[in-house]
Amino acid sequence: MLLDLSEEHKEHLAFLPQVDSAGKLSVSSDTVQHGVEGLIHLLTESSKLMISELDFQDSVFVLGFSEELNKLLLQLYLDNRKEIRTILSELAPDLPSYHSLEWRLDVQLASRSLRQQMKPSVTIKLHLNQNGDHNTQVLQTDPATLLHLVQQLEQALEEMKTNHCRRVVRNIK
Repeated sequence: MLLDLSEEHKEHLAFLPQVDSAGKLSVSSDTVQHGVEGLIHLLTESSKLMISELDFQDSVFVLGFSEELNKLLLQLYLDNRKEIRTILSELAPDLPSYHSLEWRLDVQLASRSLRQQMKPSVTIKLHLNQNGDHNTQVLQTDPATLLHLVQQLEQALEEMKTNHCRRVVRNIK
């Protein structure tokens, strides 16, 4: 799987072949900042996708760098990809997880002003776990909105079964 870099990132990395291994860079600080950002993007995206050594070489080859610079970038990637993945996993948000659910269906059959009305509502008490803490969210909705929500969630679950989503999820882990 080749890494697809945008034109902007390719421009940011374009100044790398001009850099000497020693001495002053003789370029503006913006150019250096963009070059560093380009390297960061190259390494983080490659690490996220767990690109193989050969695919990384092919991805960098299209940038038109010298063979020495390509080898240097490959070595940088191989030396740091596990550490980059560790840091990226630590930066990922810790989302709440499902613990339990309670629900209740309420139907208002009449009120003082309207004798024969039927107004159903569904109350949901959602218990969540996050970092060992338990919290509760109380939600209230009408059955039509709940039905729409269920349909959207079922559609999302079906989409997760597609090959594209499986590949994305596999590369995230």
